[in-house]
Amino acid sequence: MQQFFGISICAKQIQRVSEHYGENLETSEAHYQEETEKAQEVPLVASTPEEPVYITVDGSMVYTLEEGWKEMKVGRIYSEHSRVAVQEKRTEVTESLYACTLGNNKDFFKKFEPYVEPYKHKVFIADGAKWIWNWVEDFYGDSVQILDFYHAVEKLGTYATLAYKDMKARREWLDLQKQRLKTDQVEKVVEELKATTAKTPHSTEIIKALEDVIRYYESNKARMKYGSFIKKGYLIGSGAIESAHRNVIQQRLKLSGQRWSIEGAQRIANLRAYRKSNRWENVVQQIKMAA
Repeated sequence: MQQFFGISICAKQIQRVSEHYGENLETSEAHYQEETEKAQEVPLVASTPEEPVYITVDGSMVYTLEEGWKEMKVGRIYSEHSRVAVQEKRTEVTESLYACTLGNNKDFFKKFEPYVEPYKHKVFIADGAKWIWNWVEDFYGDSVQILDFYHAVEKLGTYATLAYKDMKARREWLDLQKQRLKTDQVEKVVEELKATTAKTPHSTEIIKALEDVIRYYESNKARMKYGSFIKKGYLIGSGAIESAHRNVIQQRLKLSGQRWSIEGAQRIANLRAYRKSNRWENVVQQIKMAA
């Protein structure tokens, strides 16, 4: 701006304006929910009610001045038709809606639920976080629920690294378990893990890892029918929400040396969510109205 137009704007003023409109987005959404009885109007990502819509939720940490590291909860919604093949076994999502809250579960779900409600064919993919699945069970119990495959394998890998010192034996064991998981044999995997517990003496560290993976699998058996999910064409991985944390939050709020006020982080996260959701016109309209 200085070089081409001779206009000098200090960084502090840019911060003030950015946070002002980020706050406006938060306030306008909250006001809509409190003052109207109908559901908040949000853009739709699916063209038909029958189309699968993926709903992913996760949290990552942002450093705040008031409370140190604090979890930023992020929700991402995208439709089946927005998945584009970029390689033989890899797809990318071209269009999504995002919502971000630097706060508790209740505040996040209050913001996120209007984005979730419109769709009949909901497909939830998440890791094993209880706060996520408790919410899904309470409000969307008839939806498709998928435990992220890579988190499931990671749990096995943690145990296998401790129990199998020989790399070849470890890899063969893990490959067998992954094959079982992808053919709806999660019960078989659990049976083998339990048999291992009963027959073989282990160190305390190995026993803890073994008990952890058994507990994780038994709590999520119904969400681990990966063979059936694959046959129906569903994704089984939560890579999209991991990418959302990097692209929406961390690229802006987690740079070297950054420390945010809680309010400031939330306001900038709101702007990022609207920008990445292709809803920037909402911000432009607010600026025009203020002009």
